[in-house]
Amino acid sequence: MLMDVLSWRKLHQLKELVSSVIACMLVLAAEMILPSACQPIKIEEEYAKNLSKLSQNSLASQEEGTLGEAWAQLKKSLADEAEVHLKFSSKLQSEVEKPLLNFRENFKKDMKKCDHHIADLRKHLASRYTAVEKARKALTERQKDLEMKTQQLEVKLSNKTEEEIKKARRKSTQAGEYLCLSAARGDDLMRCVDLYNQAQSKWFEEMVTTTLELERLEVERVEMIRQHLCQYTQLRHETDMFNQSTVELVDQLLRKVDPAKDRELWVKEHKTGDIRPVDMEI
Repeated sequence: MLMDVLSWRKLHQLKELVSSVIACMLVLAAEMILPSACQPIKIEEEYAKNLSKLSQNSLASQEEGTLGEAWAQLKKSLADEAEVHLKFSSKLQSEVEKPLLNFRENFKKDMKKCDHHIADLRKHLASRYTAVEKARKALTERQKDLEMKTQQLEVKLSNKTEEEIKKARRKSTQAGEYLCLSAARGDDLMRCVDLYNQAQSKWFEEMVTTTLELERLEVERVEMIRQHLCQYTQLRHETDMFNQSTVELVDQLLRKVDPAKDRELWVKEHKTGDIRPVDMEI
């Protein structure tokens, strides 16, 4: 059982490894993709505001004909696109950012719970190890003291008379009691070693269980991020598809812009072609 105590260094290295894993996962939880998720939300909101301002600009509001129709459609597409980007930012916040924030907080709580649990077990194991060392040191000192007293007693017995031998025997009885006390010290050491081994076994079992839990949490974390990144790309795809459709409509109208037709329409609307000057004859 004393050999189990000698494995303390290996256990110490192992527990430090588990602590490092927990610390790394806490860092991952703290940095978990959120800056990348929050930044597009602000960009989309600002972009939507600017598009809305452009759609309300009075530039070319006097244009008529095919060009005026294209301008009107362009402004409408800007307003529609602004609304789409605003909805996109809102969905990003509700369907991507908020779930990730909630997950991160719960993840950090789970990780801290694991860390505190392992730390408590480590403290308990360390206290048991300290008790073993203390008991072993006490037993060693008691054994040295007993050996010294026994040697002194043997030297005295070799030079004593019968009466003195009786006295020495009485002292030897005291030495026997001292020996019993030493044996008790040995029992105390064995008890401390047993308690240490129990704590070590408990710590190892909990460490394995906690490691499996860490593995489960890591899988859950990766899957959570994957799902919400997929949600982000899906929302982005839908937004891009709508924007593409509005651009295509504007592009079609721009291709139909006809300056000659617009000039003819303007002339008809302003009645400038009904009466024309002719050559006069005298």
